[in-house]
Amino acid sequence: MSRRRGLVAGAVVLSFVVAGCSDVAASETTPSPTQASSSTAGTTSTTPSATPTAKPTVKPTVKPKPKVKQKPEYYALRVERQLDKLGYPVGDIDGDITARAKQALCAWRETNGLPVSRKGLSLNDAYSVLNATSRPAPTRSPGIYVNKTCQILYQIVGKTYKRIVWISTGGPGYETPNRIGKVWRKWAGAHESSLYEDAYMYDSLYFLKDRPGIALHGSRVNSLVKPYPDSHRCVRVVRPEIHQIFTDTPIGTKVQIYGEY
Repeated sequence: MSRRRGLVAGAVVLSFVVAGCSDVAASETTPSPTQASSSTAGTTSTTPSATPTAKPTVKPTVKPKPKVKQKPEYYALRVERQLDKLGYPVGDIDGDITARAKQALCAWRETNGLPVSRKGLSLNDAYSVLNATSRPAPTRSPGIYVNKTCQILYQIVGKTYKRIVWISTGGPGYETPNRIGKVWRKWAGAHESSLYEDAYMYDSLYFLKDRPGIALHGSRVNSLVKPYPDSHRCVRVVRPEIHQIFTDTPIGTKVQIYGEY
C-alpha cells in the first residue's frame, strides 16, 4: 500500500515537470499574435515621402501701354520756335497756328520737297520740323523767288537761303503775272506811286517792264503786307527786310514769280 502511494506521487511530480517544460518552450519559441504584431511594427522601416517641388510662380504678362498719338496742336509751340530758329517767319510764337505761321509752314514744305500748301500743322509737318537741325540748301540758282501760293519770298545768295520773307502779291483783278524777270532799276528810299495817289513805295526793285513797271517794294506800314494777295500787281515786302534785300541785290538779278494762291 505504501509502495503504491509512492509510485502515484512520483507520477504526479513527473507530470508537473513535463507540463512545465512544455509551457516554457512554447512561450519562448512561439510568440503570441500580439507580440508578433508589436515586433513587426517595431522593426519595419518607413520610406520617407519626397518633398514636393514648388511650382514657379508665373507672373501675368503685362502688355505695354500703347503710345498715345498726340494731336498736331500738341507740338504747335515747339514747331513755331523751331521754324523761327531756322529762319522761317511765324509771327507771334504762342502755339497758335495763325495765317502767318501757315505761310512759314508752306515755305517749309516747299524748301523740304514736301507737297506745297497753306494748310495748318499736321503730324508729318511737326515731325519734319522738329527733327531738322538746319535749313536745307536751295536747289535753284541765286536770285529772288516769289511763291504766290505761300505768299513768301526767298532770297538765294550763293548756295543758301539768305532770307525767307512775307510778301503780298497782286489781289483779284491786279494779279502779279507768273514770269521770270531781272532787276533793271533800283529806287532807294520812298517815292509815291505814279498810278495811285498817296501810295508810297520803299526801296523799289523793278524787275518787269510792263508799263509803268512791276517792282518789289516796301509799304508805308507793314500792316499793308497782308498774308494774302492784296497789292496792285507789284509785290509788297515787309520792312526792314526789303531794305536788306535792296542792299544785297545788284542790277541784273533774277526774279521769278510762280504759283497760285
